Amino acid sequence: RRAGGGVLSFLRGGSGGSRDPSPQHNPHFAYNKGEAAVRYVPGSEWGDSGNIQDEPDVTVMSDDATPSPEEKPKVGSAATSPHIELQFSDSAAKFYCRVYFADQFRKLRKLILPGSDNFFIRSLSRCKMWEAKGGKSGSSFSKTDDDRFILKQMSNMEVDSFEKFGPQYFQYMKLCISEQQPTALAKIMGVYRIGFRNTQTNHALRQDVLVMENLFYSRKISQKFDLKGSLRNRLVNTTSKRAEDELVLLDENLLKCSVESPLYLRPHSKHVLKSAITSDSAFLSTNLVMDYSLLVGVDEDTQELVVGIIDYIRTFTWDKKLEMVVKSTVSLGGQGKMPTVVSPQLYRGRFLEAMDRYFLHVPDHWTGLGK
Repeated sequence: RRAGGGVLSFLRGGSGGSRDPSPQHNPHFAYNKGEAAVRYVPGSEWGDSGNIQDEPDVTVMSDDATPSPEEKPKVGSAATSPHIELQFSDSAAKFYCRVYFADQFRKLRKLILPGSDNFFIRSLSRCKMWEAKGGKSGSSFSKTDDDRFILKQMSNMEVDSFEKFGPQYFQYMKLCISEQQPTALAKIMGVYRIGFRNTQTNHALRQDVLVMENLFYSRKISQKFDLKGSLRNRLVNTTSKRAEDELVLLDENLLKCSVESPLYLRPHSKHVLKSAITSDSAFLSTNLVMDYSLLVGVDEDTQELVVGIIDYIRTFTWDKKLEMVVKSTVSLGGQGKMPTVVSPQLYRGRFLEAMDRYFLHVPDHWTGLGK
């Protein structure tokens, strides 16, 4: 929360930090040569063990408020929107932070993180730049030093989309947690606009960032797949892969791997997976969200598949409609394959059909009973 820490470490590339364990609330699908069970761990509410104390040099302003030089904003002034803004400074720089949906995110974190927001703030206080290989968005990424959270740079379009989509997201997550409904959505823990201006060099920087859970926290992942259900330009060249690379494979890579080593699930495991992504994709389609992925990791130690739907911010706006039309033209190639970007309804249908094909189920000694 001071000049050298907080979410601003994402801009400055700070290091250090501490480890605080946090539970995961996505389904874990066992993967033991076709044998094992599903373990779905629904969210539960923990009590708030303490309140965060405000720093004395922090000014809280209402959203879009622009104070005049003569009038200093009053601390704790009433906000007319769900966002709050903070400004603070040290001897070398002035910092700015807008917290989107501040109270809604606080309540969501209380449901799915242990203890109070102190754990969350402590993790964000030390971050490091992270090169996420395999993605095509061009966004910059960072990780907290304790490996619990991932910070992703957001475009203006994504911020605008989330401002409209956010209230529905909070309502859906509350429903899933209260009714113990399986969900594969990777949890978004906060959205921020952060920036600073160096008062000595006049250098300034501003970024919008999204903080989400790291699905692979405290796990030893041997393979990672980013699956959209499309086969157009969804192949990663693995010939130049180095041992230290965190390479994320795509749909066509999975199909090639499945020839010799399919990802088998037991029937009940696949049922929970199908139930989660069916309800999640229905929610996303209703809110005109598309271009999301199912991130899959194979845990070497537990022989489980760890899955989560990521990148579910983009709505079907005019630029995505134009992209779909352009990529559908024969002149740009594609070998007759449907472009990755299609309408939310078409995207959902293709996504569900592909996930059903990608994960094969094998019978167990309970198969057929009860019919």
